Amino acid sequence: QVQLVESGGGLVQAGGSLRLSCAASGRIFNLNRMGWYRQAPGKQREWVAVITSGGSTNYADFVKGRFTISRDNAKNTVYLQMNSLKPEDAAVYYCNAGSGIYDYWGQGTQVTVSS
Repeated sequence: QVQLVESGGGLVQAGGSLRLSCAASGRIFNLNRMGWYRQAPGKQREWVAVITSGGSTNYADFVKGRFTISRDNAKNTVYLQMNSLKPEDAAVYYCNAGSGIYDYWGQGTQVTVSS
């Protein structure tokens, strides 16, 4: 089993920045990807970014150039640096990790962006 704990959400003005963290624990040795999804009220959960165990990254078009995903293997933690935040970025952000058919989720952290 894998546990994911997010932190770093909060309230920020449009144009501001936040950094989300996701700490993984448990049977993490076989995880080959970690990433972030988000879900705004009344909308479906959508993929934001992913980083592989090899360090490759990929981003949804709507965050490219503004968000950066990174990982600290020594701390088993993945980060999402969010810059130039827009009101439409407001959502609950969920950490996701997995390998093959296995998929794990954190409890989510709220990001609110005021205009």
